[in-house]
Amino acid sequence: MATFLYARVSTTEQTIEHQQAQAEAAGFTFDHIIADKGVSGVSVPMRDRPEGKRLFDMLRAGDTLVVRWVDRLGRNYKDVTETIKAFLERGVVVRTIINGMLFDGSTKDPMQMAVRDALIAFMAATAEAQAEATKEAQRAGIAHAKTAKEDVYRGRKPSFTREQVATVRDLLSKQTQIAEVSRVTGLSRQTVYRIKDDPEGTEKALAIWANA
Repeated sequence: MATFLYARVSTTEQTIEHQQAQAEAAGFTFDHIIADKGVSGVSVPMRDRPEGKRLFDMLRAGDTLVVRWVDRLGRNYKDVTETIKAFLERGVVVRTIINGMLFDGSTKDPMQMAVRDALIAFMAATAEAQAEATKEAQRAGIAHAKTAKEDVYRGRKPSFTREQVATVRDLLSKQTQIAEVSRVTGLSRQTVYRIKDDPEGTEKALAIWANA
């Protein structure tokens, strides 16, 4: 029985090393670390990713798969739910670092199965909804930035990076308290609230200052 860490990063999210460090800080040790870099969780299904396919080939009954959260498996509802179902049916235990969730396919109790499957569905839907909200905010922010006169409307340089914004949104989507988000990202609580309450303004600031 082996323990696997699966990590995935797109061009704007956390690094593979950060995900590994989070997992190790939570007490996990790994026999295998599988990572897809620069791969979209929205448009590229798990089985179509180079390392995702390898993970499917390697996992066996009794193994444990650890992910930072289900959005590392993907940000498409259908893909995430089908992926986790396939792993559970194979006898793999799936665990998340954030919120310490554990999904085990061994139970035969119908009520436990129903609760487990409903929770997986909710988390997968949240991952897709977050991706859609982020894309919409980015489109709106970029549109505003294109119409701004650079010298007049650039304003103060933002105190946050795109990676920090992605981390803030990721943690908030999981109902993490503002104080904890502030601690993890190193941003002030006021800045975290600004990112939370004004997604379009956040994206506009990032877009305007991208090449400054």
